[in-house]
Amino acid sequence: MSPETCKVIILGAAGRDFHDFNTYWRDNEAYEIVAFTATQIPDIHGRTYPPVLSGPRYPQGIPIYDESELPELIKKHNVDLCALAYSDLPHEVVMHKAALVNACGADFVMLGHRHTMLKSSKPVIAVCAVRTGCGKSQTARAVVNILKKLGKKVAAIRHPMPYGDLSKQVCQRFAELSDLDKHDCTIEEREEYEPHIMAGNVIFAGVDYGKILAEAEKEADVILWDGGNNDMSFYKPDLYITVVDPHRPGHERRYYPGETNLYMADVIVVNKMSTAEAAGIETVLSNIAACNPQATVVKCNSPVTVEKPELIKGKRVLVVEDGPTLTHGEMKYGAGHVAARQFGAAALVDPRPSAVGSIKDTFAKYTHINEILPAMGYGDKQMKELEDTINAVDCDAVIIGTPIDLGRMLKINKPSTRVLYELEEQTPGQLEAAIKKVV
Repeated sequence: MSPETCKVIILGAAGRDFHDFNTYWRDNEAYEIVAFTATQIPDIHGRTYPPVLSGPRYPQGIPIYDESELPELIKKHNVDLCALAYSDLPHEVVMHKAALVNACGADFVMLGHRHTMLKSSKPVIAVCAVRTGCGKSQTARAVVNILKKLGKKVAAIRHPMPYGDLSKQVCQRFAELSDLDKHDCTIEEREEYEPHIMAGNVIFAGVDYGKILAEAEKEADVILWDGGNNDMSFYKPDLYITVVDPHRPGHERRYYPGETNLYMADVIVVNKMSTAEAAGIETVLSNIAACNPQATVVKCNSPVTVEKPELIKGKRVLVVEDGPTLTHGEMKYGAGHVAARQFGAAALVDPRPSAVGSIKDTFAKYTHINEILPAMGYGDKQMKELEDTINAVDCDAVIIGTPIDLGRMLKINKPSTRVLYELEEQTPGQLEAAIKKVV
């Protein structure tokens, strides 16, 4: 590296950070990436971004450290610039990080979409959100159903979730449930991939989104970007759909980069309206009007159904919900909680006294979670701790509010039932009309 090269640390969480490196930093001779830092996701730090991905300028790969080590790393490597590259952060927290970086003597930057969006040869529809847990998954499934109805072959590409061996996760294709086992997928990965597979869709994910796009284009008429957290799309979309949640009114303008998605949207889906308070809906609609009055607003519900309602009515139940939605998504409940109330549960059993290991640590860190259990499962050890926690709870039945059937992965010692939910437009046909304009 040249002595004049600008030294950079990328702050990430095993997703946007790797993509930004691949698309902007990797081959840029003006910069030297000395490290990644990691947060949000357990056990990412202490590893290396491997040479097969880092390229010839970094033959030893790039080390990944815990974000808590950032000040020491800036000093040790005489770092000039720190680039924030992960999502679902309150604006105030973003500026706290900027203040720390500046105090250490380095500059602070977040890359915009012009430098990070890849262009596809096929039409691209992006489904993003202003927060984790707004309802991107059911929105993405609704978009796929519309495209299939229009006779289009669709390849869904999911925001990265590379929590395993990065060198083996460069480009992953999922078409059968067995592919989930083949790629040693965690619960968090399965929650996003399995619903697509069950619906007969092909879904791609991994680390190198240039290679992933090239593979997806071989078998699709349309590319669907299925976003993660509240991150921006990795691909330049022909239709940008952003999902907002009136259960968290005001969050659409208080989180990075979710507010960016609000400004960029062609279509804004206001989800979960049937279970939200009127004041929350009004706040969200007012903020949409202030930020993006040109966007088409599609008002939607996400009604829940239950496979075995007899396991809920009059029973003492344990509710298990999607992990990221409850943790850094900051929701106090999800679809399972809604189903418990709707189908007449006698009581919701508090899982906290039975929590073990990292599950107990999760409750200590996210104190807003009380009567529901987040389905944390970022590796075999944590999945076993989740299983042990569920089995230790004294209840009549388990309500599984996650997008996947946990009963296939965990040995649950009591009856369980799944909660399912799909997107329902209050005025049918709006999404289809928007999609027809671009395909």
